[in-house]
Amino acid sequence: MGNSSRYSIGLDFGTESVRVLVVDIRDGRIAGQASEDYAHSVIDQTLPTSGEKLPPDYALQHPQDWLEATSIACKEAMRAADASADQIVGIGVDFTSCTMLPCLADGTPLCLTERFRNTPLAWPKLWKHHGAKAETDRINQVAQERKEKWLARYGGIIGIEWFFPKILETLNHEPKVYDAADVWIEGGDWFVWQLIDGPFPRCNPSRISRSTCQAGYKACWNRHTGYPSREYFKAVDPRLESVVQEKMPGTLQSPGTCAGNLSEAGAKLLGLKSGIPVSAAIIDAHAGVPGAGVASPSTLVMVMGTSSCHMLNSRIEAMAPGIAGVVEDGILPGYFGYETGQASVGDAFAWLVKTFNLSHQTLTREATSLPPGSGGVMAIDWLNGCRTPLMDARLSGGFVGITLGTRPAQLYRAMMEATAFGVRWICDTLREAGVPVRRFVASGGLPGKSPLLMQIYADVLDARIRPAASEQSVALGAAILGCIAAGQHATGYASISQAIHAMAPEREDVIYRPDLRARKQYDKLYEIYRSLCAGGGPVAAAMRRLRELSH
Repeated sequence: MGNSSRYSIGLDFGTESVRVLVVDIRDGRIAGQASEDYAHSVIDQTLPTSGEKLPPDYALQHPQDWLEATSIACKEAMRAADASADQIVGIGVDFTSCTMLPCLADGTPLCLTERFRNTPLAWPKLWKHHGAKAETDRINQVAQERKEKWLARYGGIIGIEWFFPKILETLNHEPKVYDAADVWIEGGDWFVWQLIDGPFPRCNPSRISRSTCQAGYKACWNRHTGYPSREYFKAVDPRLESVVQEKMPGTLQSPGTCAGNLSEAGAKLLGLKSGIPVSAAIIDAHAGVPGAGVASPSTLVMVMGTSSCHMLNSRIEAMAPGIAGVVEDGILPGYFGYETGQASVGDAFAWLVKTFNLSHQTLTREATSLPPGSGGVMAIDWLNGCRTPLMDARLSGGFVGITLGTRPAQLYRAMMEATAFGVRWICDTLREAGVPVRRFVASGGLPGKSPLLMQIYADVLDARIRPAASEQSVALGAAILGCIAAGQHATGYASISQAIHAMAPEREDVIYRPDLRARKQYDKLYEIYRSLCAGGGPVAAAMRRLRELSH
């Protein structure tokens, strides 16, 4: 073979597929990669086992897909890298969140048992499952009434996509599922559990490693105070009082720490050797921070894909309305990690492509010739609800300024501009809370595909935008964490920052700079966007009412 390199593997679990990178730990070179679609993709129409039509706002997944797709992709990536199992020093796992599932103590997902195979709420709920509206309202109402201090870390409101609303939804609608579940767990933590102690049904719940990233951002956990109290959960619903103690076993660990070593069965699944260190999991978007080469504070990392998640590390802890979460050591050690996001970005562009039956390339070419403001059309980009700063999944999208002469490219560009305005609103929210935002790095799948989108962002934000060096920054970030989990003796890196600088160097060849004339026009347009998007305004009220009437 003649290959003496050492590699780390990044397992990147997305919404519809898993991607595997084999990365050289010396310089971050991607030696091999592969991706594999989930056989059942997003389950949002009918349940695979029964054909039952699912209610609106449901989004489920099949846990067997995660295992089978990863097995295929990991073996293919290793072949592409021409690497042997002896050369792998560590494995990192990132996962969509909050994607979560109920399972038995032996690790078996309830949906794979005969008893619950035809029960939708026994299946893993994907991050964008929005079936827990009433439960989210209840959780927020009680927290606000009790003046729970932890609520301020999440902008004063818990999101519909989070961990406990999804549990409460199951408790309310399928209490037998809740009672039968020995373990409620994030998908990323479940997969790590399978690698180090499984796969099911041979797992032991004492071996569960729960990521402080997922617990902190999606389950209201804090390093100093833990989860919300039993008294709080009892006030929400007496049946929920002991949910943490009875349904959430395991040890909390930070990403980059070793959750355990690859088991014999886990090694067979991946085509590797047992004993390889496996990092505690991290949320997929958050892995994009180290993967984008960012190891310092005050840089907003925009992980842009079907949705966008924007992360920033700061030395300052501030509680700001609309910020989805601030977690100590949540992204990188030594900093307060801020999470914000937009629920529909690439998804919105894809919807327009599908609606008009025109390609991205055609729409982009025509949109490039349009001036700022898209010829008098403005979009509201909440096609999957508003995450930051309003945190309201009941909101929806729309267009203003359409005439009989409006062209599809105008709507396409207007949607691009709206997503940029959304990022500017996020930055304003952080800065008003005293959290500096000084630099911007764009990562994920969109920046490399659309120079027009990046230029619009630079103009709207009045800032230079630096694309991440790797288009696979999320999977690369997972690989970096896998490298760190292996320890200094195996890698030579004494810290995460050392590994980041070596494995994800900053890109210097492409920087998007703001255009003065466009910036001035966008300042005026941004004021209009903000007036349209006021959370307590008539437009938002109409959206909520329309959704109520449609159900």
